[in-house]
Amino acid sequence: MKATKMRPTFSVELPLSADEAIERIRAEIASSQLNTMSAGRCAEFRVAESERRFWSPYLSVQVQDTPEGSLLRGRFSPRPEIWTMFMFVYFVMTFAIFFGAAFGYVQWAMGDSPWGLLAVPGGILVIVLLHAASLVGQRLSSDQTVELREALDLVLQKIRD
Repeated sequence: MKATKMRPTFSVELPLSADEAIERIRAEIASSQLNTMSAGRCAEFRVAESERRFWSPYLSVQVQDTPEGSLLRGRFSPRPEIWTMFMFVYFVMTFAIFFGAAFGYVQWAMGDSPWGLLAVPGGILVIVLLHAASLVGQRLSSDQTVELREALDLVLQKIRD
């Protein structure tokens, strides 16, 4: 997993059609003790509730048809509610940076002290700290990321047989 990626992704080619692959995946996860769910051509692998932490990963996979069979695309990310919170903070800080820059410019153009420009380095600092926190969270949850990938690999091995 690359340390600089916010939501690491991977792809696996399957010799089955997408519908057949997802049906086999669905059957395999239904017969196992994995913490998963499936709908349409998507499946989600989660860490067990008893082992879940704030930074625990979430693996979402989608299967699509290709000329040779199908392609499974997987993406690791934080739980949806955590990802939404991170994106909201990024949006608010980006808005604060642009608003602070515009307000500071107007203050400067009017001859006042441009204290509004303080929002620019403040917002950038929060974004950098939030990104650093996400990288720390990825490292802290790397064991769970490996577990989720191994669970998916086990399912894929069984459906190919």
